[in-house]
Amino acid sequence: MKKKLTIFALVVVTAIIVAATVFNPSSAEEGPALFATAEKGSFTVEVTTTGELSAERSTKIMGPINAREYGIRQITVQRLVEEGTQVQEGDFVAQLDPSELYDKIQQEKEQLDAQIAEFDNAKIDTALTLRSERDKLINLDYQIEEKQLQLEQSQYEPPATIKKYENELEKLKRDKDRALEEYQLKIQQAKAKMIEETADLRRRQSRYDNMQKVLEDFRILAPQAGMVIYTKMGSERIVEGSQINVWNPEVAELPDLSSMISTTYINEVDIRKVKVGQEVQIGLDAFPEKKLTGRVIRVARVGQQNPNSDAKVFEVVVRVNERDSDLRPAMTTSNVIITQKLTDVVYVPLECLNTYNDSINYVIKKNGTLQEVLVGLTNSNEAVIEKGVEPGEVLYLSRPDNIEGKEPKLLPELNGKRNQKYETTDPENSLDDASKWVLPNGEPMSPEMIQRLKDRGITDPSQLQNMMRGGQRPQGGSSGREGAARSGQPNR
Repeated sequence: MKKKLTIFALVVVTAIIVAATVFNPSSAEEGPALFATAEKGSFTVEVTTTGELSAERSTKIMGPINAREYGIRQITVQRLVEEGTQVQEGDFVAQLDPSELYDKIQQEKEQLDAQIAEFDNAKIDTALTLRSERDKLINLDYQIEEKQLQLEQSQYEPPATIKKYENELEKLKRDKDRALEEYQLKIQQAKAKMIEETADLRRRQSRYDNMQKVLEDFRILAPQAGMVIYTKMGSERIVEGSQINVWNPEVAELPDLSSMISTTYINEVDIRKVKVGQEVQIGLDAFPEKKLTGRVIRVARVGQQNPNSDAKVFEVVVRVNERDSDLRPAMTTSNVIITQKLTDVVYVPLECLNTYNDSINYVIKKNGTLQEVLVGLTNSNEAVIEKGVEPGEVLYLSRPDNIEGKEPKLLPELNGKRNQKYETTDPENSLDDASKWVLPNGEPMSPEMIQRLKDRGITDPSQLQNMMRGGQRPQGGSSGREGAARSGQPNR
């Protein structure tokens, strides 16, 4: 029994020791420190983004361009070949919904039939009118002939009767002349009317025929051989059931895969670094083993809103130098734009850089020294060190625990140059301008007195003036007279 209790006690003690070791953070050993070596050589400044491949040149596959002339605004895609299909010239690509156009063709056919009927009626009307005028002329000829016979037979009649017959004959002749003129005018009028009716009929017939041709365009065929790529409407691709706008009835395109581009978007912070002609290293998510090159060919002058954030971005187009049969439109690319190249410079990983008092950049050497550095250009992984580090020096990649309380060793070359963004260039506002440090009686303070005030935290003459107006004086800030009052107490 005693032996069992002893074993149980040993087990409990062991468990307590293990638990204390595992759950006590102070007992855990620190992992090994990580170091990096400052290197000297070539350094590239890069801007890294993702992009999307597309063909630099492509043949657009269009729907019926003239559909808008017949009151159609949107057309629905009924059928569409699978994206990526290789087609030959004349092959089927898409079928658009013609139902709305069918209705308009039917209406146009009814109007065409009415126009044909109107044309036929105009021909009949003009024929009847001209026939009536011709009959009128024939009747006048008969009347003239009868009157002439009557006049010849009246030679033995009284002169008054003969004169009457002569006048009547003359009147008939004048009536015939007027009838001839009216007949010619009727002919011209009939010609003008038939020309107008013919033009209306041709216009209506032409409109009907053109609508029939547009109906044929609702079945879209490939204009040449190539790979079918769906067109984008905004951010969405056209698919079966989509509606296309008749003002831009593009359904798909046949890209020229011999020349590819990558379209990417650069944020407004980095766009100033990107210029036309810069080299680009291109990777493909679909083929990680492929490494391509390119060159910037276009940089947008106007930015646009990034839909996923409040940032502004600028479109940048990169042309791919190589031709590769594996490249396909819409593939995702990783683009590394080389904006600048430096040679024979010292550079270290960004993890080696630390900041002291929000103004001093420093590194931690392997011997524990905190050394201020002058940082030059940076990229996504490394930074150029212009001063403070020599090639081959070993630096900490993270802050060790034994540097608490240490201050960096400053570079004399940077004295007076730190915190420039917080300093004013106006010498009248400089903190070191001794002319601003004056006693209440207007006498200038001695340099020793100014230094004592600065040692007590008063670094600006305006602070001292505000305290004087409030009836306070800084401790130790006496005017040099023995027995000066302490803060808040009047002199006796």
